[in-house]
Amino acid sequence: MAEQQKSEKMWGGRFAEATAASVEAYSASIQYDARLYHHDIMGSKAHARMLARQGLITVEECDAILEGLTEIEAEIDRGEFVFRPELEDIHMNIEKVLTDRIGAAGAKLHTARSRNDQVNLDFRLYLRDEADALDTLLAEVQRAFARMARKYLGAVMPGYTHMQRAQPVLLSHHLLAYVEMFQRDRDRLVGCRQRIDVLPLGSAAMAGTGLPIDRQFVADELGFAAISANSMDTSGDRDFAMEMLFCLNLIQLHLSRLSEELVLWSSKEFEFVRIGDRYCTGSSIMPQKKNPDIPELMRGKTGRVTGALMSLLMTMKGLPLTYNRDLQEDKEQVFDALDTVKASLSITAELMDNTEFNQERLQAATIGGFMTATDLADYLVKRNMPFRQAHGVVGRIVALCQERDCELIDLSLAELQEHSELIEADIFEVLSVEGSINSRLSAGGTAQIRVEEALTRVEQQLGMQ
Repeated sequence: MAEQQKSEKMWGGRFAEATAASVEAYSASIQYDARLYHHDIMGSKAHARMLARQGLITVEECDAILEGLTEIEAEIDRGEFVFRPELEDIHMNIEKVLTDRIGAAGAKLHTARSRNDQVNLDFRLYLRDEADALDTLLAEVQRAFARMARKYLGAVMPGYTHMQRAQPVLLSHHLLAYVEMFQRDRDRLVGCRQRIDVLPLGSAAMAGTGLPIDRQFVADELGFAAISANSMDTSGDRDFAMEMLFCLNLIQLHLSRLSEELVLWSSKEFEFVRIGDRYCTGSSIMPQKKNPDIPELMRGKTGRVTGALMSLLMTMKGLPLTYNRDLQEDKEQVFDALDTVKASLSITAELMDNTEFNQERLQAATIGGFMTATDLADYLVKRNMPFRQAHGVVGRIVALCQERDCELIDLSLAELQEHSELIEADIFEVLSVEGSINSRLSAGGTAQIRVEEALTRVEQQLGMQ
């Protein structure tokens, strides 16, 4: 009877009792780390080839392992593989079935490795691929914005600071601002991927191994650019996962900023955009409603992505070297954030291709709010008036317009000249919306020639020309 109660775990040799069912349920991770199966098998195959090359297993044993792993991978692909929660994780599920099928050769696969560096390897392989997938999605979102910028090239709109109308800009200039945000996201992912692309396998539990392994061979097999330098650091390292979560946070934050603008712009108060009916929903009680649910959801999902980063930061903050079971909490947070951001990016590309701008409304919104006041100050500066003095002159002219309930361009030349004799008849070209926009010729400015240059550059970078 006592013999029957002994642990049947692959690590259970020193245990006299079987693991409690409650412990198995609480500690299992197979319900979410099963998605790592492809990368786990990829890593195991490379490890097996290395063991054979080093004479730690025979060529025949290696062939049996490789064939068995290929069969298991195909079964998982087809949905035929039965995952057993009592085997805890993806690594033990695969190894147990492999060993049951091919015998002693399967039991030799774990030679010179620990689950500590095995899970680290799987996670890095997975995130390396996910970084590439994110880059592809970000590029497609950029293309959607570039297409829209080309479509509406020349359309004007008010630019805002403090949510108050500030200066007129080209709509395309505003759209290309998001292209730059997403480019920074892509650039960050390049650096993140570089730090992911380090082979951890060979660190074993935490001190390395005394067996004659060849880590460089495994790195070459799996396409890693580097090998980790310290086995203790490697065993407990999840910096790469936290960095990925930070990258995901900034992507979702940028999408949230876009979402806020789309929610505002689609409202009756703005009416700047019309989102396609297929990407909106209605009300169960108010038949007239057309709600921008996708931007609202995207804005809301930002909280869960941020929560994932905070969760992993708190998990890591007090962990001593090296591996601790706390690290099992890393993957679920990263997986959820990845799924959320990838879904958000995918829907954003569709959403932008199914959104139209109301050019008449945008044009009308550039009238009012003294948005060319800065242009008037610049005009005076060009005539050698100190900027602070010019600022005061224009401020007094604006105050006059407020008293009369008119705009700068409504004042006569004589009325303007009462505030400065430097003002001449050409001032009205400066005070027009088009004149204001096209005066912004500085690099990165909203002048049409600069926006056309920026758009052409973006289209070339994104392979759209």
